[in-house]
Amino acid sequence: MSLTLDLGGKTAVVTGGVRGVGAGISRALLDAGADVVAVARREPETLPEAAGRTARFVSLDARDPDAAQAFADGLDRVDVLVNNAGGAPFLPIADGPVRTHIKIIELNLTAALIMARALRPRMLENGGGSVINISSVSGVRPSPGTAAYGAAKAGLHNLTQSLAVEWAPDIRVNALTLGMVRTELSHLHYGDEAGVQAVADTVPLGRLADPYEVGAACVFLASDLASYVTGSTMLLHGGGERPAFLDAATVNKEER
Repeated sequence: MSLTLDLGGKTAVVTGGVRGVGAGISRALLDAGADVVAVARREPETLPEAAGRTARFVSLDARDPDAAQAFADGLDRVDVLVNNAGGAPFLPIADGPVRTHIKIIELNLTAALIMARALRPRMLENGGGSVINISSVSGVRPSPGTAAYGAAKAGLHNLTQSLAVEWAPDIRVNALTLGMVRTELSHLHYGDEAGVQAVADTVPLGRLADPYEVGAACVFLASDLASYVTGSTMLLHGGGERPAFLDAATVNKEER
């Protein structure tokens, strides 16, 4: 096996693949030579481009099983599925309509199950493939204000591990657990530029991730270099979060 990240000849489907993290994933896959089908509910003004090629857009609500199946039936081949569609507003569980919280879970967990199930036969037709679920640190720690989102991402971790066992050896299933990523919507979560920088200062690497860096990790997990990686979760969080007690304690202070 050669040490290569060349995905030429492969087709990758990226849900939510036209904006933010999803656009970075689409660009990285294009750079690696893959043909990219970016799906979302609404078509953007511009599509992700890289290496002189442009992602193909298909309008799709990944939460709709019938629509997902029709989409899968219309594809010639699929080698890689990146379940990236997701997100949530700040909304404590006691606030807002309960249906809003249910929709958040559907988008961040159920949609990944629906898409993986629908595209599995297409992957098997070509000898197998790779499913990459985009998760979050919110699924492995408390997620106050976004509890439905955190619960869905926690479920996504188990779905990843379970499908890796059910679908082995032909289809590998892995997850990327993301920390904070800088996108065009960062201000909705962190505030103005000062707020973004203050948040970045809490990360050991001193900055938020770039969407393309998430895409680079997806390229690795989709490539032959990851041929023995399945049921795994890769942490992509810049070193995580500094424990709060270190700053609260009145002893053992380090200069920072």
